[in-house]
Amino acid sequence: MTFQATNVNLRRLRYFVKIVDIGSLTQAAEVLHIAQPALSQQLITLESEFQQQLLVRTKRGVTATEAGATLYRHAQLILRQYEQAQADVKSAGQTLSGSVSVGLAPGTGASALSLPLLTSVRARHPDILLYINENFGTTLSELIMNGRMDMAVLYGDKPVHGLSFQLLLNEELFLVAPRSMGIAPGQIAVTDLRDVPLLLPRPYNYLRKYVDEGFARVQMVPKVVAEIESATTLAAAVSAGIGATILPDSTARVVAGAGDVVQCRIVSPVIKIPLSVCLSDHLPLSEPAAAVKDILLELAADLALGVTPVTCAEP
Repeated sequence: MTFQATNVNLRRLRYFVKIVDIGSLTQAAEVLHIAQPALSQQLITLESEFQQQLLVRTKRGVTATEAGATLYRHAQLILRQYEQAQADVKSAGQTLSGSVSVGLAPGTGASALSLPLLTSVRARHPDILLYINENFGTTLSELIMNGRMDMAVLYGDKPVHGLSFQLLLNEELFLVAPRSMGIAPGQIAVTDLRDVPLLLPRPYNYLRKYVDEGFARVQMVPKVVAEIESATTLAAAVSAGIGATILPDSTARVVAGAGDVVQCRIVSPVIKIPLSVCLSDHLPLSEPAAAVKDILLELAADLALGVTPVTCAEP
């Protein structure tokens, strides 16, 4: 069936997105302050315009069909771009203002940027409302692709459909081990880690992939005794002597400064991991978001030069 141009309006798209988000026509009508029959008519009109069934009604509510899920993704982007256009036009020639969302992957060098970013944005652009979300890199990437987040700092540099990566810095990986293991600080070869019990994230984690690749270069696999995603639990487990861990330089220094542990640079081979700012490859940044990105790049440049943005105790 050939799709013909229609005059779909933004309000109807907002209604549709809200219905999908809530999963109930009745509850969506209450939230939108519109009578349910009127909301149902808006949905019927939308389905007629796209010549597709967009929702399936069940005993538990409504769910999007495949066509509905596709429209939902596009509607989110359209509405976000319209809101961004409104904000940019309103603030043209004035002090930058509006909301900017930044994702920071926990357990990465991004953790060293969070407080300096807040401080710098407040000092330079006090009318920008900064939203910081610390979450897994895969979750942050999905939020950016869906148009729900402006940017994120995470590990990775390989192009992905819907995303672009701008390299901030390459961090070397370090071993952080309990002092009770008797490992001397300084440098340690990967081959010397053969029998060291390690606490690492799951295999899908970007950091774990680089660790596994580094070990594979010397025909070894890491001796993983536990898989931990929580930075707090990881630091506590290392301090308790349960095992050692492998972290990027900036994060390793923070963990090493919080307990009776030693920090060693991993060599033979040296393992580096790229820290990048992740953006949508098709949605332009708003003026406030572009300003925040510039600040992020400045802070990352300082971090790359060894100017630590936050005060950390030395190991």
